[in-house]
Amino acid sequence: MTSQRTQTFIDPSAEEWAEFAPAISLCVLARPVPEGSIHRARLEAGATIPVHTHPSDEFVQVVRGTIVTGGRQCGPGTFWITPAGTKQGPHHAVTDVELLTIRLGPMGSFGE
Repeated sequence: MTSQRTQTFIDPSAEEWAEFAPAISLCVLARPVPEGSIHRARLEAGATIPVHTHPSDEFVQVVRGTIVTGGRQCGPGTFWITPAGTKQGPHHAVTDVELLTIRLGPMGSFGE
């Protein structure tokens, strides 16, 4: 018996957003590896994700807005890579921001 494989689509009207922290929401699009995710994050202007590490590699692209991270102001199209175990943040939203993130493993803990 052959299993049929098909593409999966998530339309904006079907997205499920969850509050991650005050003024920060996440929408998980896929889980490509155990405990990992491909997700969108929305940060309201003024929101900050504190200093943290992840025990896995993370890849982030700014979709819209302006965020300051790693001592740098990042706008739409900016892409960064953070290797596993690297201290990062804080990430501070200068404007309303949307990020697309691929994390290849567990979330980890937040705070220094």
